[in-house]
Amino acid sequence: MKVLRKIIEINEDLCDGCGVCVPACEEGAIQIIDGKARVVAEKYCDGLGACLGECPQGAITIIERVAEDFDPEAVEEYLQNLESSGPAVETLACGCPSTQMQSFKTASACQEANQPPNQTAAHSALGHWPVQIKLIPPHAPFLQHADLLILADCAAVAYAGLHQELLKDRVVMMGCPKFDDVEEYVERFSEIFKKNDVNSITTVIMEVPCCSGLPMMVKNGLEAAGKSLPIKKIVIGTNGKRLKEETI
Repeated sequence: MKVLRKIIEINEDLCDGCGVCVPACEEGAIQIIDGKARVVAEKYCDGLGACLGECPQGAITIIERVAEDFDPEAVEEYLQNLESSGPAVETLACGCPSTQMQSFKTASACQEANQPPNQTAAHSALGHWPVQIKLIPPHAPFLQHADLLILADCAAVAYAGLHQELLKDRVVMMGCPKFDDVEEYVERFSEIFKKNDVNSITTVIMEVPCCSGLPMMVKNGLEAAGKSLPIKKIVIGTNGKRLKEETI
């Protein structure tokens, strides 16, 4: 039955498909479909607007219009079906599930201390997803108060101690300063530093000259954001050894 009532409206031009609004809707009325947030059925939306403050783009508003009436029983059945069918694979603005933001629980200090020595090397210290500089949106929740580890792609392969020595308790952002777009990186770093209070920045690069630009891109991003932080630079040799550390 259709009635005149309040219901959310999503501006698709503003929505970037980040998915932050999805868990804010306890009724499960919002899903990411074809890279945009959409109301899957009017009867699942109670019109109270719990999702309003969660959208970083301000794409969600409440309007009053004729819509299917809110149906609590249908919501309950819908949520039970969602739970029994397992989590859906969501796609974001680019249509690729590789951009779906996720945070992971990492092992506590106690758990690590009790881990057999022959298993410590197999433990991943990664605490979030995505990891590519291009794919991490500036409003990603794990960026606020983060200790950033900004990593050249090749260093991740070359340095054996990455997870246990550098990645633990840090948010990693990785890319290739030689083949990727420099201006795009500076702009992305600038937006991240504008939107978030970052605790610390560590860059890890290879000893090859084409890698040396990465710390400068980060520094330029800081300056564009009007912020200042020391940048720790770690240089890895092509033989995988940790060659040098300095602060710039």
